[in-house]
Amino acid sequence: MIKGFFKLPDIKNEPVKQYGPGSAERAELQAKYDELWNSIRDIPMYIGGQEVRTGKTERVLPPHDHQHNVGHYHMGDASHVHAAIDAALKARSKWAAMSWEQRASIFLKAADLLAGPYRAEVNAATMIAQSKTSFQTEIDAACELIDFLRFNVKYMAEIYAEQPNSMPGVWNRMEYRPLEGFVFAVTPFNFTAISGNLPASAALMGNVVVWKPSLYQVYSAHVVMKVFIEAGLPAGVINMIMTDPAETAQIVLSHPDFAGIHFTGSTAVFRSIWKTIGENIHRYKSYPRIVGETGGKDYVWMHASADVRETVVALVRGAFELQGQKCSAASRAYIPRSRWNEVNADLGRMLSEIKMGSPRDFSNFVTAVIHEGAFDKIVSYIEYARKDKDSEIIYGGKYDKSVGYFIEPTVILTKNPKMKTMVEEIFGPVLTIYVYEDEEWEASLDLVNETSEYALTGAIFAKDRYVIEVATNKLVDSAGNFYINDKPTGAVVDQQPFGGARGSGTNDKAGSKLNLLRWVSARSIKETMVPPTDYTYPFMK
Repeated sequence: MIKGFFKLPDIKNEPVKQYGPGSAERAELQAKYDELWNSIRDIPMYIGGQEVRTGKTERVLPPHDHQHNVGHYHMGDASHVHAAIDAALKARSKWAAMSWEQRASIFLKAADLLAGPYRAEVNAATMIAQSKTSFQTEIDAACELIDFLRFNVKYMAEIYAEQPNSMPGVWNRMEYRPLEGFVFAVTPFNFTAISGNLPASAALMGNVVVWKPSLYQVYSAHVVMKVFIEAGLPAGVINMIMTDPAETAQIVLSHPDFAGIHFTGSTAVFRSIWKTIGENIHRYKSYPRIVGETGGKDYVWMHASADVRETVVALVRGAFELQGQKCSAASRAYIPRSRWNEVNADLGRMLSEIKMGSPRDFSNFVTAVIHEGAFDKIVSYIEYARKDKDSEIIYGGKYDKSVGYFIEPTVILTKNPKMKTMVEEIFGPVLTIYVYEDEEWEASLDLVNETSEYALTGAIFAKDRYVIEVATNKLVDSAGNFYINDKPTGAVVDQQPFGGARGSGTNDKAGSKLNLLRWVSARSIKETMVPPTDYTYPFMK
């Protein structure tokens, strides 16, 4: 591509709708929610451009009302994994050869479809099957996914425009080829945007994809796939399958044409995948690209100079939005002794006002966790804290799964900074607080850095600029996304590219050009206009 030859549409972040009382957008979203709630959606796999139904179905049950069926999806088996790989490889040559602006047009159209006619549907589906409030859904399933699709096109154009210099008589150029083979996209339940972006970003760069969404997110993944197809995505470029995770991984990771994995999920699963790739490295045509965003044990650290109200709002929003089911969620906090009473009082007041229930009620701040297994695991941490001699549950701690998987926002106060809930990822509405002595604020930063194996997000609150500088430097390796006087959640595409290191992943920064570079294999081309005709050099004369 010649820089500036094609002018892209003006790309900006998608405006967030607020869904205020009496607004047209609230009425539209509620109507779509009710329509989906009172119907049964049939969700097929998509392989080679065909809707594939096996008849072996599993129900889609909303976490906040697990007896209410809103649909079913068709489970596949090993044969469907092989079929998806074959369909992807069949589509590869034609898709890789398609001009970049044609690929760009497909995903720009998908973004516009999500921004317009599909916005209420993808949001309502996410609210129902993933138990997200309207606002959490809007910033995810609509705005973030739209931003991913649009800005990825911008990044692609920038990558193609990066070309080498040429000396007189020579034309050097760089060709950014898709990977040789297929990409495996594995996506989580908690973000519809991630579910759409992981297969789409690789496909945009000319790759073909086998996509396995979480079985707890297929309800909204189905909407995303419909949008891709309506936008003109050719058959076989992205193949969406619902299959057993272990069996799928075994087949995919042993295939000679496996070229890369785009993963978001647990640290343990990602490490297992990496190990399997290493063991199979002799099988592959090329060394696979391994891109993963995994767990987090994200912190909020407060200095005595910080504003109490600002810190507490960050704790409540950072820890309890989406029921703490964000890999970036605040789950450990460090508060100075001199400000603890104020923080405690403000925290208690805010938590006493929080409502919990169905996302259909727009006044609810929290809803249900995703499924019974997650519920039981989170509860086990709460009960551990209840029995721990150094810890006390000061807010919340109650739970009930009779209707939905509801767990109160829970705050644990501990005297042990290495207590289990300060160290291990919980992925639920549980925040553990350690109170440190004011004069030990620098030592407490070392504690923050050393406590967890993760390094995804972290936030510091302070007004003293010297303190901010010291904390920023001391915590340089503790978080891939670092926040000063803000909560550790809510990264925005093209503003805070997202990803962490240590046990939190490969830090390839979704929402930036860095991520897209992982899905190309560069070829350097040199063309000499008038080649030499004498093998000798001047020094030989």
